[in-house]
Amino acid sequence: MAPSNIPQYTKDEKVLCFHHELLYEAKVLDLKHMIEGDKKSPYQYRVHYKGWKSTWDDWVPQDRIRKNNEDNKILAANLKTEMERVQKPKAAAASARKKAAGSDLSSTRGSEERHATPVTGRGQKRGRDYEIEKEETFNLRPAVRIHVPDHLKALLVDDWENVTKNLSLVPLPSDHPVNEILNTYFDEEKHKRRLGSAEADLLEEVVAGCKDYFEKCIGRILLYRFERQQYAEVRKLWEEGRGEWEGKNAGDVYGAEHLCRLFVSLPELIAQTNMDSQSVNKLREEIQKLTSWLGKNSNRFFTAEYETASNDYAENNRGV
Repeated sequence: MAPSNIPQYTKDEKVLCFHHELLYEAKVLDLKHMIEGDKKSPYQYRVHYKGWKSTWDDWVPQDRIRKNNEDNKILAANLKTEMERVQKPKAAAASARKKAAGSDLSSTRGSEERHATPVTGRGQKRGRDYEIEKEETFNLRPAVRIHVPDHLKALLVDDWENVTKNLSLVPLPSDHPVNEILNTYFDEEKHKRRLGSAEADLLEEVVAGCKDYFEKCIGRILLYRFERQQYAEVRKLWEEGRGEWEGKNAGDVYGAEHLCRLFVSLPELIAQTNMDSQSVNKLREEIQKLTSWLGKNSNRFFTAEYETASNDYAENNRGV
């Protein structure tokens, strides 16, 4: 094997790249030493997987890449065949369980994805539909219980006291805004999902859905009354594109505190959709993974200090 500190692949070269157990067609976008400034350190390569969104582009070590030649193409085909051989009995067993339970869900992956679109707004009823919906139909919706780690609950209590009791505000824009947090989670979590699998697609949809819901909910249900003037002020700045606010939206301005408020509001929001119990269970599992990760990384993302509102601001918004 050639030394790892000598580049074996070049920019724009078409290669095969491992993602978990399988080899995928890919293209080298860039390369650099793993340790910046150390020319003796091994190379790593940024690759783009053919046919996949750029969100899956990734920096990988040299040993995950193979030359795009006939021998390695045969290896890739053999790995795929073996994977399918292993998964076929599992898929058959899952299909049998669904039939035994009287499920009307299709066993195809396309159907699975249609039923597992948690927070992207697909399949939702319009508001006026809910107004005329019968009470007994509403009570049949799947209950949603999302576990929020105790550490995050404590931070939410501190957040409530800082804003409503101490009349303080979260500094904006956040040093670590919501979009950055969700992108970081996606980048770290995607390595645990097999490229092209339903679980990988679900991860991408959940992260995109959280971003979308945050944008729609921030001004409606995620603010305490004392924060509303601050929201009006910063929203005007990003809408007018002034200075550092140009091109920003709520997900680029607010941080972990308000994202946590979204998580505790999700059960009520999901109850207003027509998702089946299987989709609700998948969503709950994904959100719990996300909240667990955020709890473990809270020191990275939550603000250390709230800012004291000015006397004029406090006077104008006290009890509003």
